[in-house]
Amino acid sequence: MSIVEILKIIVLGIVEGFTEWLPISSTGHMILVDEIIRLNQPDAFKEMFRVVIQLGAIMAVVVMYFHRLNPFSPTKSGRQRDATWALWIKIIIACLPAAVFGLLLDDWMDAHLYNAYVVAITLILYGVLFIVLENSRLCANPTYNKVGQISAKTALYIGLFQLLSLIPGTSRSGSTILGAMVLGCSRGAAAEFSFFLGIPVMFGASFLKIVKFFLDGNMFTGSQVFYTILGMLIAFGVSIYSIQFLMGYVRKHDFKFFGYYRIILGVIVLAYFGITALAS
Repeated sequence: MSIVEILKIIVLGIVEGFTEWLPISSTGHMILVDEIIRLNQPDAFKEMFRVVIQLGAIMAVVVMYFHRLNPFSPTKSGRQRDATWALWIKIIIACLPAAVFGLLLDDWMDAHLYNAYVVAITLILYGVLFIVLENSRLCANPTYNKVGQISAKTALYIGLFQLLSLIPGTSRSGSTILGAMVLGCSRGAAAEFSFFLGIPVMFGASFLKIVKFFLDGNMFTGSQVFYTILGMLIAFGVSIYSIQFLMGYVRKHDFKFFGYYRIILGVIVLAYFGITALAS
């Protein structure tokens, strides 16, 4: 077990925790950071780790919103429990498109899209879209100001937008927030629904990655188990802050800042890796 590797895992956990819930692509940042700090681990482990570390981030949502998402809470009235079940039905409906296409395209995407250039292009593209959306005033008078108001039909359409996040650099939260706002959700409702969608999506994606990891003949070493758990714990702690920050931010601001951030980062990435390629 290497101290240097532990420090790298801590950095990756911090990056995951900060970026998972902000519309700037956690997977994209993880790929880019790993390009720079280079975990000294087999590619199979790194591919699995990039996904499974998200379980730490998703547990932050489970803990923070446990009462709200718990239909068995004894402190809820019958009406509140029915509303919670209705919310879960809409979450599952929204997750179906990503579940189907994620299974079909997972191997192809790993082979062809997980690279810095794809990340840079999608960072820039969706950064522009966020700025255009905010400037269009389309979100000035939202139809849905609360998550509970979102219809099952709208949830399905948000789930279709979530398909865009299968491309690295797009951002799962970014595509669902963008889609939800286009469909009439307020910024706060869009962000919260995006958080909730992450629960089944990330659990499913992590389970799939772990199963594939073992089916391909790989095994965890003792140090890899430690690295994975450490990364998840760091991501969990940082995610608590990240979620609180985003919900506070959207009450007072729009998403144009994140759009500009994505564009600037995308340009830097293109320049960095373009120069690196020419130098080699």
